[in-house]
Amino acid sequence: MRIAIGNDHAAIELKQELSEHLASLGIEVANHGVDSPESMDYPDIAEGVARAVAAGEADLGVLACGTGIGVSIAANKVPGVRAALCSFEYHARMAREHNDANVCCVGARVTGVELAKAIVEAFVTTPFSDEPRHARRRDKITALESC
Repeated sequence: MRIAIGNDHAAIELKQELSEHLASLGIEVANHGVDSPESMDYPDIAEGVARAVAAGEADLGVLACGTGIGVSIAANKVPGVRAALCSFEYHARMAREHNDANVCCVGARVTGVELAKAIVEAFVTTPFSDEPRHARRRDKITALESC
C-alpha cells in the first residue's frame, strides 16, 4: 500500500509521527508536505495529496493542518477524492467502510499524536464495505462532481 501524506506548517511534527507509524506498518509513504515552520498555504498541500490519490499514484491519502478542516475542504475539490475529517477512530472506520473515503484529514492542534496514529491506522486498515447500498451512495457522491 502507498500513502500520500501532506501537511502545512502547523502539522510538521504530526506528519513525521504519522509517517513513521505508517512505515512501521509496512506502508510506503510519499511526503507531499512541508518540513519548514514558515507559513504556507494548506490548499496547495491538499491539492498535491488529492491529485496523487485521484491519479492512482497513491492508494490513500493523509492530510494534516491545524484543525484538519482546511485541508479537507480543499482536498474535496479534486474530482475523485472523498476526504473525511476524522477526530476519532470510529470516524475513520466509518469513512472507509461506508463512504469509501480515500483521504483522511486530522487536526494537529486538536488531536493528540497517539489518537492521530490510531485514527490513521484505522483508516488505512478498514476496507470499503461490499454492501450494495454503500456503493450506491458512494456513486451518488461521485455523480455530484459533474453538477
